[in-house]
Amino acid sequence: MSETLVLEPGAVTLDAWRAIYRGAGARLADAAWGDVEKSAAAVARILARGEPVYGINTGFGKLASVRIGDEDLETLQRNIVLSHAAGVGEPMPVPIARLMMALKLVSLGRGASGISVETLRLLEALIEKGLTPVIPAKGSVGASGDLAPLSHMTAAMIGVGEFFVGGERVPAMEALAAAGLEPVTLQAKEGLALLNGTQFSTANALAGLFEAERLYQAALVTGALATDAAKGSDTPFDPRIHALRGHAGQKETAAALLSLMAGSEIRASHRIDDPRVQDPYCVRCQPQVMGAALDILRQAGRTLLIEANGVSDNPLIFAGEDEALSGGNFHAEPVAFAADMIAMAICEIGSISERRTAMLVDPALSGLPAFLTPKPGLNSGFMIAQVTAAALVSENKQKAFPASVDSIPTSANQEDHVSMAAHGARRLKEMAENAMAVVAIELLAAAQGCDLIAGPPSSPPLEAVRRMLREKVPTLREDRHFSPDIEAALGLVAAGSLAEAVAPLALPTVGEGA
Repeated sequence: MSETLVLEPGAVTLDAWRAIYRGAGARLADAAWGDVEKSAAAVARILARGEPVYGINTGFGKLASVRIGDEDLETLQRNIVLSHAAGVGEPMPVPIARLMMALKLVSLGRGASGISVETLRLLEALIEKGLTPVIPAKGSVGASGDLAPLSHMTAAMIGVGEFFVGGERVPAMEALAAAGLEPVTLQAKEGLALLNGTQFSTANALAGLFEAERLYQAALVTGALATDAAKGSDTPFDPRIHALRGHAGQKETAAALLSLMAGSEIRASHRIDDPRVQDPYCVRCQPQVMGAALDILRQAGRTLLIEANGVSDNPLIFAGEDEALSGGNFHAEPVAFAADMIAMAICEIGSISERRTAMLVDPALSGLPAFLTPKPGLNSGFMIAQVTAAALVSENKQKAFPASVDSIPTSANQEDHVSMAAHGARRLKEMAENAMAVVAIELLAAAQGCDLIAGPPSSPPLEAVRRMLREKVPTLREDRHFSPDIEAALGLVAAGSLAEAVAPLALPTVGEGA
């Protein structure tokens, strides 16, 4: 971990969540622990009154009317964790699982969940020491909280299940002992506090947002390079056009494209003698499409930032009044809507990128050799690379159908409307990977197109990108094994290297810094 961030519950920034996803450590601000203590003390006082209170001394869900005796409260909490740890499928990726743990740490740190200091200190220590629970990724419907995945997280805390430690799966008790930690014995309300909430959905949605941000920035760069390769015009990026419409994302996208192409000798050489009046939409309408994507990514980011700082378990403890109020903050509808918006943005960024690759391989549109090979016919060049891009775009179209419009009753109809935020958010990583591969193919095609022009250079920022790519992938002179070229380009896109290559030009972000 490069650094450890101090998180103030309720006030954690998007930059901090991005940094945690990228590998930073996290701990609670010292001031938070007092509120945690007050909340736990309030639970003890509520219990002492002897009244039935949901989630503290009753059953759960449809079994809320069943009163549990004081002697069975620890067993109740352990049972809910073990019974709810019913997920299936491949484990969550470690970076997303760590982000989920940090989100839960901050939520419980608000002091409204009745968690004990000791239990929360264990969660904090797991993040610090790099112990990440093995959490099956499937099994949540996004209400009543992300119960199954958060139960697997909690099960590891009580010594059941496994942790990822240094990339290896280790039995929970063994991993805890090796780290000098003890499994926790959950007290009243603690199991429910840990496994209820939207942190699984939110972590996946935030991860999708941050990957979409890199995708957007990379596609800006490849779009500008493809415009040059096609000898396209930068007139559609003139700020006067976009000021008249007014959308912030559109204006910023146009400005970025104009800056990326500033000083291009390819563009300058075609200002006078090019007979074309207008470029295809995939070139000309980049600010409108990419700008709209940026705007909805930012809107999704604002929603997710609120959710990340909120409290979403149930019931909630109000220590000042010694009250436990049962509500529905666990319903992840805001996250589901945000995830659907991110999915649409990812889909459209990939879609318009593929159209630029299709333009470049078509000599009637690009003026370049067919399929970007010097000897078409003997060589197929980029023919099937464009097909791969088209296949990935179509796959993303299928995945982009809104998850939030679906619902299915659970828990014997007690939980009769759910958000589907969990799988709506979980699909985003794969969608982003698909779209990044599409953009990687465009990067290769655009650089190849500029090479085939064999004349004046592009702009200084775009030439820096070409040099970076050519250090890994040479110009395609004759057909060769194509997949390694795509993998190399994809590595640059996924790592955020394209944005780094054009620095100090700052590309737009989805919020705060990048």
